[in-house]
Amino acid sequence: MIIAIDGPAASGKGTLGKRLAAHYKFRHLDTGVIYRAVAKVLLDAGADLTDEKRAVAVAYALDPEKFGNPALKTQEVGEAASVVSTIPAVRAALISFQRHFAGEPPGAVLDGRDIGTVICPHADVKIFVVADPYVRARRRTLEAIGRGEAADEAAVLADILKRDERDRNRAAAPLKAADDAVLLDNSHLDIESGVRAAIDIVEAVRAGRQRI
Repeated sequence: MIIAIDGPAASGKGTLGKRLAAHYKFRHLDTGVIYRAVAKVLLDAGADLTDEKRAVAVAYALDPEKFGNPALKTQEVGEAASVVSTIPAVRAALISFQRHFAGEPPGAVLDGRDIGTVICPHADVKIFVVADPYVRARRRTLEAIGRGEAADEAAVLADILKRDERDRNRAAAPLKAADDAVLLDNSHLDIESGVRAAIDIVEAVRAGRQRI
């Protein structure tokens, strides 16, 4: 089984993805980390984020062992990743990696912004998670503070709105819900309630297919 979770950043889909994977004993991939990893290599090298040739080379040479690096979670890397992710050739270079991950047994949960529409259009369950931008800004600010970083909530909100606009209007794999995705508004749900709601969606889809 493949579960695709999409939605804007800080909507809570990352936590849902991890918890769903643990619940079903599936493998989990936060696909945003892949683009962050590419962006960090470019940042560390002082390279131009829009240098397509170099960015693609980095994408093909990624080391999955480094995906757990806490430095990938910083706002700077996140902003850079949003720029890198608009490069069609970079997205193409990373598609095979993501699809291979999704196809490995016993099952997988992938979260990102184009899983149900591009990476795994035939996923068994698709969930599109949203949350109010102000709620997302607050969450991201608290996460940054929790990591010991300085964070300006107003600046975080401005960045979120800018990234959403860019991602919705990019030519390659724009941010949007798949036609058969189930919408989950996570604005006013705590972690446990959000996870429960996501599990209910998965079980409802599975039950519906079992009846066919």
